[in-house]
Amino acid sequence: MTQDPYEILGVSRDAGADEIKKAYRRLARQLHPDVNPDPETQERFKDVSRAYEVLSDPGKKAAYDRGGDAFSQGFGGAGQGFSFTDIMDAFFGGGGAAGGQTRGPRSRARRGQDALIRLDTTLAEAAFGVTRDLKVDTALRCEACEGQGTAPGTSPTTCETCHGQGEVAVVQRSFLGEIRTLRPCAACRGYGSVIPDPCRECSGDGRVRTRRTLTVKIPAGVDHGTRVQLTGQGEVGPGGGPAGDLYVEIHVEPHATFTRNGNDLHTTVSLPMTAAALGTQLTLPLLEADLPQSDETPEGERPTTTYDIEVRAGTQSGSEQVIRGFGVPSLRGGRGDLIVSISVDTPTRLDPRQEELLRELAAIRGEEKPTGQAEAPHKSMFGRLRDAFQG
Repeated sequence: MTQDPYEILGVSRDAGADEIKKAYRRLARQLHPDVNPDPETQERFKDVSRAYEVLSDPGKKAAYDRGGDAFSQGFGGAGQGFSFTDIMDAFFGGGGAAGGQTRGPRSRARRGQDALIRLDTTLAEAAFGVTRDLKVDTALRCEACEGQGTAPGTSPTTCETCHGQGEVAVVQRSFLGEIRTLRPCAACRGYGSVIPDPCRECSGDGRVRTRRTLTVKIPAGVDHGTRVQLTGQGEVGPGGGPAGDLYVEIHVEPHATFTRNGNDLHTTVSLPMTAAALGTQLTLPLLEADLPQSDETPEGERPTTTYDIEVRAGTQSGSEQVIRGFGVPSLRGGRGDLIVSISVDTPTRLDPRQEELLRELAAIRGEEKPTGQAEAPHKSMFGRLRDAFQG
């Protein structure tokens, strides 16, 4: 078996680091004991791993290119070993700590969590917008230590266990040799430093919980369940990290008169039977009537709060009238419609005189003994055309 690491990996002598790594990954996937458990394949896998350790280490590669013995220091010997992340890279394509590079210590400053608060509004407030003062309990930066977590006049010190790296190497023996893995340092929790004298106000966290008041402007047109995002108004992160976002979730209370469907408003008006038969005029309150009115507002700037509609004679129960542009404003501009449904009330109690008049009316209209025949369903356009051709 050749001892040339270039031949073992099947690469040329001028191959770059990326080409060498790709060749190793390809062979490792083919020869790994989990894929091919026979002894011969295992030995070849060890040779491939040895060759890659030489060519992936700039110092060993340079020594071999100058004519040195690639395997004079041995593989799997005391103090030697290949990085476990290289094997994981071969199967999962990761870009981990290959070539001896480490991730390094992690920062104490991290982004804070997002916060969610519920805001109850009326239908008019959701439709036309509202400005509210909200009390929010969140984490804010500790002013005593300015988010550093250390007592005044002190600073973090380098961890003596990992020497500031935030990681420690753990070596395990296996049939492949010694496998070296990096784990976060338990002494400093991966920060690379420790706080010997924490801030008394925040206990070293760099933030404290407190209640504050925010002025929130809710735009016109929001609906039930809409979330308004306030960037950077959430909780401050540990170690004085940036704040998360605050989401205000809108909960619209039911309205006594109007229901909302998209940007349209729906309402139902009840009419006496006589008014529906003879026709009438109605004055409807609009949603604007729910808005606070100020006497200081100039007459020309006050919103219209009522609308007059004409009910035609003979209006049937269930008919609708659409009032354009008096619905809910859209978040993208424009405004929906107000849809008025007519409900005709039939009297349930009549005095003798009223009953006499209705019987007289029924006699005049020939409705004393109605047939009660079922109405034929409405025909389609094609059905009407067929009837026309058939005469």
